[in-house]
Amino acid sequence: MKSKNDPRHQNRIKNIQAIFAWSVTGNIEIESISPIITKITEIDAMISEAAPKWPLSQINKVELAILRYAIWELKYQDGTPPKVVIDEAIEISKEFGNESSGSFVNAVLGHIFPKTT
Repeated sequence: MKSKNDPRHQNRIKNIQAIFAWSVTGNIEIESISPIITKITEIDAMISEAAPKWPLSQINKVELAILRYAIWELKYQDGTPPKVVIDEAIEISKEFGNESSGSFVNAVLGHIFPKTT
């Protein structure tokens, strides 16, 4: 992560917050997450496979939103190096999650990343 004020970092946070809100309300508040929501079943299947001891309903909703966005970015978006996506997800999880969020996000993405390339 370069800077907390970097527009790309801020955009990721905005989208993660919108995914979190969607997971609670079912409403899409900003149109930029619509492509992510259309792939949510695939993304959730990857998370379930990578973290079999953690059913989706037991994963912290903040961590789940971060994972959903990062996996979508890794699998369906071109242009951002995977290392940057993973580092950003870990940093955001440390910022918004609990003390173990960074480790959990890193482990799940570390399992999923080779399968997205």
